[in-house]
Amino acid sequence: MSDDSGNDGNPFGDMPFFGDFSNMANMFGGGGDPWAQAKQIAASVATGGESESNVDPGDRIAFEQLARVAELHVSTATGMTVGDGTPPQIRPATRHEWALATLEAYRPMLQTMAETMSQSMSGMGEDLLPSDADIPGLPGGMFSGDFMAQIMKMLAPMMLSMTSGSMAGQLARTSLGSYDLPIPRPGVSELLVVHANISSFTEEWSVPTDDVRLWVCLHEYLHHVILRQPHVAERLNELITRYVSAFESNSQALGNQFGGLDPSNPESMGQLEGLMNDPEALMGVVQSDAQRAMLPEISALLAAIVGYVDHMMDSIGSTLISSYSMISEALHRRRVTADPTDRFLQRMLGLELDQACYEQGRSFVDGVVERGGRPALARLWESARELPTPNEIVAPGLWLARIDLGDLDEPSAPADEEE
Repeated sequence: MSDDSGNDGNPFGDMPFFGDFSNMANMFGGGGDPWAQAKQIAASVATGGESESNVDPGDRIAFEQLARVAELHVSTATGMTVGDGTPPQIRPATRHEWALATLEAYRPMLQTMAETMSQSMSGMGEDLLPSDADIPGLPGGMFSGDFMAQIMKMLAPMMLSMTSGSMAGQLARTSLGSYDLPIPRPGVSELLVVHANISSFTEEWSVPTDDVRLWVCLHEYLHHVILRQPHVAERLNELITRYVSAFESNSQALGNQFGGLDPSNPESMGQLEGLMNDPEALMGVVQSDAQRAMLPEISALLAAIVGYVDHMMDSIGSTLISSYSMISEALHRRRVTADPTDRFLQRMLGLELDQACYEQGRSFVDGVVERGGRPALARLWESARELPTPNEIVAPGLWLARIDLGDLDEPSAPADEEE
């Protein structure tokens, strides 16, 4: 299409009934860098459009001191080092800072997903809107497959901007630390915790501030010692990347979402923004059978991670933090009653961190310890070979047998009975 119109190559610029859609596309990524727009949206959602105060230097110092305590106990209890040389610093940050850092950490996965969806959706245009013959007054051939393919291809970067930005911003309003979602953050020199959320939690539950801060430091370092293991990070990243690369088109389902739009009616086209603000609907129509088949494998690894962390938190925290049981109970309730919108990014990346996942992980770890003790549990992160399968995560005896420890519930035969 010619660029003589001065619309910078925007194929919708000269079409009056597409004026609002064109502006929306420019705002949400169709006319610029979708990642820059995602950052703007993340910052806006995280702060609610209000300015934030910088974290007080005294609070930073308090976290530094507690982080040193947490690092020592985590290293001793797990037998793994928190970092090579100097462990990553735990730094209290504003919601704005946390949202942008998290968005950047998740960027490779989110961009892979956007690229996959863009390729998938760009070939679907012909099925989604009525032909131009059905719309009086429109130029012949306007709604060709090629034309509609451009519209559908635009949806992917728009979705990247709106959903990624809004979800990162929403997470910043509720998360306590960097590893509330157990996703590797390779090469980080600091782990950000959300100072405002920790303060709000402390006030809401009337628990000592330093107890909550130490709990968060332990939680961050326990995740870090696991996720910094190369084989764990590689496996989890590979599973998530495979998942987000497997979105596929479903023209019938998308037709149900977009088929009612009337390009000749600006009010009808305004519904598109509403659809884009309902990422759950879009997610449901493009999730593939291949992705659903991957979920047990992802869930098995996630369950092992969160189950191990919960076990170690109880082991360390119960003796180190006076209000540990109160904090853990409060955080358990918080986790169970999480807003469904907080879970969208999890589902978008194939991470089903529901209560069943936590219970399954804890049951697995408790089963390993009951049968083989701490030495058996210590083998969980030794190499890729020791990572549990979906069948093993619900039967720790199978995992123990496979890694040559055997099911230690069964006593050995007396020496004089052995052949």
